[in-house]
Amino acid sequence: MITKESRSKVRVKKHMKMRRKLQGTAVRPRLAVFRSEKHIYAQIIDDVKGNTLVAASTAEKEVAANLEATSNIEAAKAVGEAVAKKALAKGINEVVFDRGGFLYHGRVKALADAAREAGLQF
Repeated sequence: MITKESRSKVRVKKHMKMRRKLQGTAVRPRLAVFRSEKHIYAQIIDDVKGNTLVAASTAEKEVAANLEATSNIEAAKAVGEAVAKKALAKGINEVVFDRGGFLYHGRVKALADAAREAGLQF
């Protein structure tokens, strides 16, 4: 019997499949991205300890204050720059990129490119 799954369930399955191979350590933490309808979120996570080291999103007032909208490519670039600046301030230079089951396209790609330009190495 063929069943139709929702997009979010398919995305979660893809993310879990990727997470079997990806793991962030203290030396090279994981940059996790989540994209919703209105916002985009990025966290740098040490999976060994289970700690979030750095986080940035368009839901934060500091990032959203300079934006017209929070759900476009410019907003994703702003979040990428913000998370990279916070990471570099904490001494984090290298990360493993976790796209969260989303396609590497559009807002996810813009966030990754902005983080690279701001100094993070993937």
